[in-house]
Amino acid sequence: MITILSIETATSICSVAVHQEGRLLASAELYLEKSHSSSLSLLIEQLISHCDLHLADLNAIAVSGGPGSYTGLRIGLSTAKGLCYALDIPLIAVSSLDAMSFHVQHYGPEQNGLLVPMIDARRMEVFYKALSPSLKEIEPLSNLILEENSFDKFTEKYSTLYLFGNGAEKAYKLYQQKGNFKILEDVNPSAKFLGHLAFFKFKQNEFENLAYFEPNYGKEFFSPVSKKKSFL
Repeated sequence: MITILSIETATSICSVAVHQEGRLLASAELYLEKSHSSSLSLLIEQLISHCDLHLADLNAIAVSGGPGSYTGLRIGLSTAKGLCYALDIPLIAVSSLDAMSFHVQHYGPEQNGLLVPMIDARRMEVFYKALSPSLKEIEPLSNLILEENSFDKFTEKYSTLYLFGNGAEKAYKLYQQKGNFKILEDVNPSAKFLGHLAFFKFKQNEFENLAYFEPNYGKEFFSPVSKKKSFL
């Protein structure tokens, strides 16, 4: 029986889950800012214990492949890689946008609808992609500054645009009056969704290189130059 531990830290939510054969056994989430570094390992330990399992029972570790918070993704990936090295098991990466879309697929979107998962990238910017209800990629991952006409290229072709994820919250005021937009609340990146897609990837042996894999942050990380005087 394939048992996979999933770790999702792309946003402020710190989330872990255990799936067996693609079926959710248990999950735990913290909706606390900056809780990843201090709480992730403890959440994993407690969840494994509550499932009456041991780390040695795991067959793979799944982790968010992005996009999202640079710091959050780094913490999740370093924890996942550490477990994979220690347990000698494979690493599976799943896009947070794809995982949310897989979940929304069960909402029964219209056949001619368009799924638009979004993750907040600060201010009015989001990371997003567009998929059909069958999860066929229509537009690849990109970052976008939301404006009233941002999705005009889709509105004539698709009957309903389903916006979801924590980035969709900032789209509400822009599109709430437009009849062909439906903003789904309370759909956020979660380890509960990662595990399903991770199981499919496990069966196809779609594993990441432990030494070289890096998540897709959505855009290049920028570290501002400190204005403090150097000691030199």
